[in-house]
Amino acid sequence: MDKIRIKVPATSANIGSGFDCMGIAFQKYNTFEFERMTLGVKFEGCDNKYANVHNLSYVAYKAVCDKLGVKCNVRITTLDIDVPVSRGLGSSATLIVAGAIGANILNGNRLTKEQILAICNDIEGHPDNIAPALYGGLCASVVIDGTPVTVKYPISEDVYFTAVVPDFEVRTKEARATLPKQINHRDAIFNLSRTAILPHALETANFPLIKIATQDSIHEKYKRRLFRNISDVEAIAYECGATSFIISGAGSTCLCISDRPIEKELNEAICGLENNWRAFSLIVDDEGAREA
Repeated sequence: MDKIRIKVPATSANIGSGFDCMGIAFQKYNTFEFERMTLGVKFEGCDNKYANVHNLSYVAYKAVCDKLGVKCNVRITTLDIDVPVSRGLGSSATLIVAGAIGANILNGNRLTKEQILAICNDIEGHPDNIAPALYGGLCASVVIDGTPVTVKYPISEDVYFTAVVPDFEVRTKEARATLPKQINHRDAIFNLSRTAILPHALETANFPLIKIATQDSIHEKYKRRLFRNISDVEAIAYECGATSFIISGAGSTCLCISDRPIEKELNEAICGLENNWRAFSLIVDDEGAREA
């Protein structure tokens, strides 16, 4: 095999209380093609500013090649991009996971998913997006001596997710710069206790419990200062039936969790707001990255 196409799902990290350790995969995909070449590296289909060795799909592809001890000569073609950039839906994770899987398959499929996860985590720096992008579903992860360990949980089909996206970006580096270097014990316990019950709440569609479990005290209150008119959008989301309203990853996307579809009602209610907020439904992806 000399050519392969890989599609990777969008992801939403943190889910409120699960900061840097929890994420969900959704059925929006970025698709890339990797073709083995005899010499050199080429990029097609992407903006010129990404057509270089700093491209995250290439960085991951090369990392796997280095692990396997093989040459890294490849043509990387961006085919379909459905995950918006710098919107908190794991666009960077799609690049990293695609590159790693593409390199592994084209070189004999010798690495396990756990090994691929470790390589990708080294590049991304935390597994909250990487794990669900690779495995699908709801993933909770811990990093032990540099090695990520992931547990996948089911999510009830009775739980509905709606993304709410404005026309501005919030970059991860910018969002992280708002966070304090230390937190107090009370805030840590607040999040730990809620993260512990979050998987069960989502698996059983227990909406009173989901409302509690998605509450956060260590990151969202600091990031919110970067979000224009987020309070207006949040109030409208709750009026439209959202059980929870949380920031997706670094943002600027926000994620609503509800017991019924609210996309149409929410779009009608937010259409007149500044920053062109729009809502769209998200369906959980349970497979993760795979051949397209």
